[in-house]
Amino acid sequence: MSDLKTNEDVKKSLNFIESIVEKDLAEGKNSGRVQTRFPPEPNGYLHIGHAKAICIDFGIAERYNGTCNLRFDDTNPVKEDIEYVDSIKEDIQWLGFHWNKIYYASDYFQQLWDFAVKLIQEEKAYIDEQSSETIAAQKGTPTQPGIESPYRNRPIEESLDLFKRMNDGEFEEGRMTLRAKIDMASPNMHFRDPIIYRIIKHPHHRTGTIWKVYPMYDFAHGQSDYFEGVTHSICTLEFEVHRPLYDYFIDLLKENDNYRPRQIEFNRLNLTYTVMSKRKLLQLVKEGLVNGWDDPRMPTICGYRRRGYTSESIRNFIDKIGYTKYDGIIDVALLEHAVREDLNICAPRVSAVLNPVKLIISNYPEGQVEMMEAVNNPEDPSAGTHRIEFTRELYIERDDFMENAPKKFFRMTPGQEVRLKSSYIVKCTGCKKDENGNVIEVYAEYDPLTKSGMPESNRKIKGTLHWVSVEHSLPAEVRLYDRLFTVENPSEEKDRDFHELLNPDSLTVLTNCRVEKELANAKPYDHFQFQRLGYFNLDPDSKEGKLIFNRTVSLKDTWTKVKDKS
Repeated sequence: MSDLKTNEDVKKSLNFIESIVEKDLAEGKNSGRVQTRFPPEPNGYLHIGHAKAICIDFGIAERYNGTCNLRFDDTNPVKEDIEYVDSIKEDIQWLGFHWNKIYYASDYFQQLWDFAVKLIQEEKAYIDEQSSETIAAQKGTPTQPGIESPYRNRPIEESLDLFKRMNDGEFEEGRMTLRAKIDMASPNMHFRDPIIYRIIKHPHHRTGTIWKVYPMYDFAHGQSDYFEGVTHSICTLEFEVHRPLYDYFIDLLKENDNYRPRQIEFNRLNLTYTVMSKRKLLQLVKEGLVNGWDDPRMPTICGYRRRGYTSESIRNFIDKIGYTKYDGIIDVALLEHAVREDLNICAPRVSAVLNPVKLIISNYPEGQVEMMEAVNNPEDPSAGTHRIEFTRELYIERDDFMENAPKKFFRMTPGQEVRLKSSYIVKCTGCKKDENGNVIEVYAEYDPLTKSGMPESNRKIKGTLHWVSVEHSLPAEVRLYDRLFTVENPSEEKDRDFHELLNPDSLTVLTNCRVEKELANAKPYDHFQFQRLGYFNLDPDSKEGKLIFNRTVSLKDTWTKVKDKS
């Protein structure tokens, strides 16, 4: 059977944005060209909501043999920094995408200035000396027209002179603005003489102190699209009401009818137990509530990367939730499911004991070391095996032993047999406690005929435990991460203090863990499945002699069960 999709299959799989692009191509718009752009403002680190935009911007270009450029919307120098520029580039590349060219809105400052001067000359813009608060108060309501500025009919030459003096640094910030002269009675509030330039006396990270006036987003964005040759300007739904103004400025700017960019809006990505507000994320970082922008509890792309998420899992997740015209909130469990699916296929299986108690196999020869074959990944036969030392003294999880166990406890308890993974079947014979009644050693006897692969090893045993050798394992720190907030939609909790919503158990640090020797060769960001425990990766804080692992996700969704019981 052919692997090629039929035309009908392709049509069914198209999202609404792809359908628009295909229709434009069929109609020959923009000479059959597809060009998109990803236009982040370099004022913070990208979060997973940006990843959704990245996937559609770059994905559309890839699918239709077009180009996608990276354009930094650097029109507010107060909040921007080269650190953010570098981090954005790194995140895009980590997700697996590659831009055609890099542009900056600041590349077009002269063209935007010239366009603004043209608008003044055509009596389509004027200098207003009112405060931003006064201007806002004069805007009116959707059903009530606004009040015209007393400066609305200022002479052209006067506005031109003031605009130049604004950029020469003669006036203080907030003293004057340039407003487009459109319609103060328009039912679209964005047409009521919007501000298109303001004074900012702060050095720009690229242009220094050349400019003292900077264009507003609504003025710079569409024009930058036009200057670059963008055919499909894809953005989130909050910009839908801005689209008429986008088109208005394009109509004033364009010189022929053969080309014009088209704005298309899609729904934002909102996740449960997560905030996407840059202001709130910055607050978390500045107040030390998290350990930086790449803290594995943060919804930033670099935070997910550090936690152990793969770029494939994030792209697969975004592909599954799709693109619509309706805002909603997605269960973060779907994202966790996506990374489990991916890591299940690619992550090597290793043994680690997070809360160790010593297990002594009393009838096993002292000093003997057997090398057991452990399967690297049962989902991938080509992954092979590795060897792990089996000795008389082992570590097992403390929770895997219970002295007085209930009937359905199929782990280590006196008189009961369990299988030690990849090695022998053992029977628990008892334990030793300290003066406070805490178990410090567990005892068992092994059956030498039950080594993994021997005929006797096939007998039915209900419990299988993981373990590491006391002598041959390595110490490690393990960081268990959980959801940062305790409520499903923290952004809607307007009446509660932001700090009350934080999950006090979002990070648990275990410092007494033991891992098998195989992990001595691990490199930062390497992924592993700790058998029976979950998926983990090596944190970049690790150094020689100190291994640090982050839990990416548990093997199963335990949070939902806990939530349902509460």
